[in-house]
Amino acid sequence: MSVNTKAIKRRIKSVGSTHKITKAMQMISAVKMRKAVDSAINTRTYATLAWDLLVKLSKTKKKELPLLDARQVKKLLIIMITSNRGLCGSFNANIIKKTAEQLNNPINIGRQRVENTFLEPSSEMIVDVIGIGKKGADFAKKMNYNLIASFSDFSDTPTLNDVLPISRMVIEAYEKKQYDKVVAAYTDFKSTINQVAKFRQVLPISEFDLEKMLLSLGDQEQEKQNKKMTKERAEFELDNYLFEPNQDQVLQIILPKLVETQIYQAVLESSASEHSARMMAMQNASEAASEMIGELNLIYNKARQAGITQEIAEIAGGAAALE
Repeated sequence: MSVNTKAIKRRIKSVGSTHKITKAMQMISAVKMRKAVDSAINTRTYATLAWDLLVKLSKTKKKELPLLDARQVKKLLIIMITSNRGLCGSFNANIIKKTAEQLNNPINIGRQRVENTFLEPSSEMIVDVIGIGKKGADFAKKMNYNLIASFSDFSDTPTLNDVLPISRMVIEAYEKKQYDKVVAAYTDFKSTINQVAKFRQVLPISEFDLEKMLLSLGDQEQEKQNKKMTKERAEFELDNYLFEPNQDQVLQIILPKLVETQIYQAVLESSASEHSARMMAMQNASEAASEMIGELNLIYNKARQAGITQEIAEIAGGAAALE
């Protein structure tokens, strides 16, 4: 019995050490999550205003600007955003599953919206992948997808400078017509306990898809505010403004910035979702460890009491034998 109680004590000590680690990771993830959520929310305003300017300035320029040119999709590029580390619940699993489902039938994401109609992709459409985060890159390699680039040096709070190399590479490739469509696979942060894996079109820049992305950012209350802002923007006109040097050059500067903003926003949303998912996973692990310690303490006490009872019975038996 003594051997059994020693084994239980070692088990309690081991689970206690695990509990300390998961509790510390939970607290660290909570701090990182708050920073990431603040960054994601603050960037939404910029993205909304950039969309507004795009709508007002690009009404008559769609066919003249490469980043607005929608054509039949013969080659598709997916920017897949995951994390570098695990221990974040189903965060990576959800976006990987979503990507796998879409790539099993790429016709759905290859369909191009042109004004009020849809242009079907080529039957021989080629799909390339850019991985942001080690988990997504490992998944692409495992599934033998054509991984053309991998970025995994992002900090816990990504900056715009981290995203610029990716944005410029994507913009240059699209302008050279190396790709006909670019989409981002990311996790949208709704709340601490709710993150949704999504696909969003990045290029060609689409008023419809960009507005849909902006309206879907955040929780339901945020959606209502975004819809209200959209209605107010519809009543706002830029006809009385003069642009220097001219409207075309303003658009040529704004459109790449808008692509950068979309990719950066997707990275921030994924970062906030990752830290939130890790915080919840560590919280659940800490609670499970606490429950396990309680159960092990109960088992230990029962075993110790059984051992004491047995020793008393042996002593009493020995005393009775001497009488």
